[in-house]
Amino acid sequence: MSDTNANPILRRDFLEGLGKLSLGSVAAGSLGTAAANGRQRQAQKQWKPVSSRKVRVGIVGYGVCRFGAAFGFQDHPNVDVVAVSDLIPDRRSGLMKACRCDKSYDSLEELVKDKKIEAVFVATDAPSHARHCIDVLKHGKHVMTAVPAVFGSVEQADQLVETVKSTGLKYMMAETSCYRPDCYAMRRTYQAGGFGKLIYSEGEYYHFHSRQIGSFKNWRVGLPPLWYPTHSTAYYVGVTGGRFISVSCRGYNAGIASYAPGANKYNNPFTDEVALFKTTEGGSSRMLMCKGVNKLVVERGRVFGEKGWMDGTEYHGVAANLPDLIRPPLPPGVSGGGHGGSHGYLSNEFIMSIIEDREPLVNAYEALAMTVPGIIAHQSALKDGETLAVPQYERSKA
Repeated sequence: MSDTNANPILRRDFLEGLGKLSLGSVAAGSLGTAAANGRQRQAQKQWKPVSSRKVRVGIVGYGVCRFGAAFGFQDHPNVDVVAVSDLIPDRRSGLMKACRCDKSYDSLEELVKDKKIEAVFVATDAPSHARHCIDVLKHGKHVMTAVPAVFGSVEQADQLVETVKSTGLKYMMAETSCYRPDCYAMRRTYQAGGFGKLIYSEGEYYHFHSRQIGSFKNWRVGLPPLWYPTHSTAYYVGVTGGRFISVSCRGYNAGIASYAPGANKYNNPFTDEVALFKTTEGGSSRMLMCKGVNKLVVERGRVFGEKGWMDGTEYHGVAANLPDLIRPPLPPGVSGGGHGGSHGYLSNEFIMSIIEDREPLVNAYEALAMTVPGIIAHQSALKDGETLAVPQYERSKA
């Protein structure tokens, strides 16, 4: 039997599954039937290649969670992994082996100079995401980054979007909730008019702080919860393409040692944050990130509109003739991977955006619309729930 505690990725997905089962939101019989029907319908679909082109990719960051190799770039038929990098030599070697790549660099700063590389997956520490992506873009390469897009800084957000504008290159944030089966189905339903405007939506990311996941320079220790908001906020922005325009947020301290006064470098007292946003549709959206709810590790969302609602992958409402809500097939050999089978879909979306020369699903504007509201929410929590305006990021109409 495998040891889920030895591998943070496996452990996270295992606990997430237990959390979902314990919630009892769907009867076991109907859940099993729906899943079986979904697998059958997906199996009947066939992936169809659109090009024989291979995008030359560099991957940076293996880390404790081995994230650099977790999105399956090395298995994609339209990808050639040219080189990898990690600052720590044994992790660099592990990433080379996992990606079946025989070339490596000591750092991202060296890798981005390789003129053979067209695109880079940045799976480094969260505080470095914006800086690293800007460096990649300025070296003339497309970039996909792990979440969040920026780390607690609106100034970083402004710098990132200006770099994306000036280079004209592809930028994508790999927000996993966007390709979870439920969020995908919600987005398709919304685009088909199945909800009308959303009156209310919820996004929840619970990650019980049973033990501290290791992190480069301990960046996770005492992290303000909603500086890591996108697993939740995707359940509005990633469904509708809408925006949060203001927020009131409340914080809570569940008594975890690293959140005691003076115990973390962020001066953050909150283990849990629950935010209520006003949306551009005039509705309300409750988004949270909680570490203090014992034994709960899960990411989930619900949406409620004028014409119908969804809690999971099943639509309840008045709309007829909705499109297929089952995710399309992945290329042969590419696994859906972790976080609800979303990893393979994210790498495929990024690569296809390059090959097809189009915007990726979670481009810079969508990424910042998911990330920056969490930064403002934390500011609100520190001000005892004061309502604050959320900065807006939109592509110029000109």
